[in-house]
Amino acid sequence: MSQKAIDTEHLSRQTGGDRELERELLTLFAQQCATHLRTIHGSADPKARLDAAHSLKGAALAVGAWQVAEAADRIEQDLGQGDKHPTEAAMDALTLAAAEARAVICRCDCAA
Repeated sequence: MSQKAIDTEHLSRQTGGDRELERELLTLFAQQCATHLRTIHGSADPKARLDAAHSLKGAALAVGAWQVAEAADRIEQDLGQGDKHPTEAAMDALTLAAAEARAVICRCDCAA
């Protein structure tokens, strides 16, 4: 997997090189990151947290945010095994990966 926060080559393949569509997808992903992270970190409902981790993983895979997808998958696995409180390291990894991806998106002038 790429170590870049966003694999722009993957994203370009996904969009057929349509830059406007790439910007739209990245903007949507940045918004989804914020929403899903709030749920993962703050919800008292384990099912809601599991669903948010799964959704974030899928969104990350679509845009090539491999580190976010990997970290969200780890959280999803923990929650899916009945662990209501994934490890602090797993939560930190997800938060950091999402922050790095969102920073890249901001530098692309796509989203806040």
